[in-house]
Amino acid sequence: MIRPLRIAQAVPPLERVPPEAYGGTERVVFELVTELDRRGHEVTTFASGDSAVPGRLIATVPQALRPAGYGGDISGHMLTTTLQVLDHEREFDLIHSHLEWFSLVLQRAARRPVASTFHGRLDLPWSREALADGPDGLVAISRSQASVHPDVPWSVVHNGLTLDASPFNAHRSEALVFVGRVAPEKGIVDAIEIARQADRPLRIAAKLGPTPDEQEFNSEVFQPALKAAGSRVEFLGELSGVERDALLAESYAVVMPGSWPEPFGLVAIEALACGAPVLARRVGGLDEIIRDGIDGFFGDDVTELAFLADRVGELDREAIRASVIDRFSATRMTDRYEAIYARMLGLEHEPSGGAGASALDEPAGRPAATAR
Repeated sequence: MIRPLRIAQAVPPLERVPPEAYGGTERVVFELVTELDRRGHEVTTFASGDSAVPGRLIATVPQALRPAGYGGDISGHMLTTTLQVLDHEREFDLIHSHLEWFSLVLQRAARRPVASTFHGRLDLPWSREALADGPDGLVAISRSQASVHPDVPWSVVHNGLTLDASPFNAHRSEALVFVGRVAPEKGIVDAIEIARQADRPLRIAAKLGPTPDEQEFNSEVFQPALKAAGSRVEFLGELSGVERDALLAESYAVVMPGSWPEPFGLVAIEALACGAPVLARRVGGLDEIIRDGIDGFFGDDVTELAFLADRVGELDREAIRASVIDRFSATRMTDRYEAIYARMLGLEHEPSGGAGASALDEPAGRPAATAR
């Protein structure tokens, strides 16, 4: 365990912390802030003013942008968040940024050490130049995400949540479930086709985003597919966390047919914690979460995933739940971040959460990223 630190957590202003419904990054940050506070660290969170976090909150916008209906460019808000952190940097021992590419600006400008977790895609046309100097403290949330820049000194810390209280229902419906966003990369239309081929009902809990592209996909692609599917597909919209977990717990299986390189896949660990097997394409970080033939099945296309649906009944749901609660706990995640903080500050460190290091939380890239 390290001495109590003064830590800043900088979060994009799109969703409150924690989010009321959808919001992966914000849920993970809330878990991290809560556990750091429990361990005695003095945490200041830079986030939307409607956030509710332990420690101190510095509001970067009065209200989270996405629930308020904002669908424009957020770069100005990200910039002002970066400047607010810099205005307060002398109050901290270390800054932990979740501001995606603005984190690199913060690292260059700040005099305090900056740990930077990237929650989104890294395979962007200009990313190689942006990461060329390989600053210390870069964190990826999966080995897959980090692999597109193998020469960068990444530390890999898998996301973690407090999953112990996730509901478990021994009696399941026959329905498949899709949880996510109404967006082409998430495979929401493929989920409808998987359910049709598997001859199973489908329930969809998904957020509709405010951007023009999201609105167009919804009206031109998703809504026609939903209408054509008829009563076998039920669209529930965006659910609260409690409602979402109850839906996962009673599902036959959860489908994640997106073809984009998912940096992690928070829905997967939420589903597994409820004992719900996952049917997914083998993309991105999902291969580091789902054990094929144990937690669910990987398929190359919708037809194979529909075929594999019948094998879900062979899987041990209680064992699925027990494993994911251990492998992806908030305690384990915080242990890894504490180790990174300690290394960057030159402090001795012993994990205080009791979970120890996981084989899944290995450093990636050059050896300089190895945490003590």
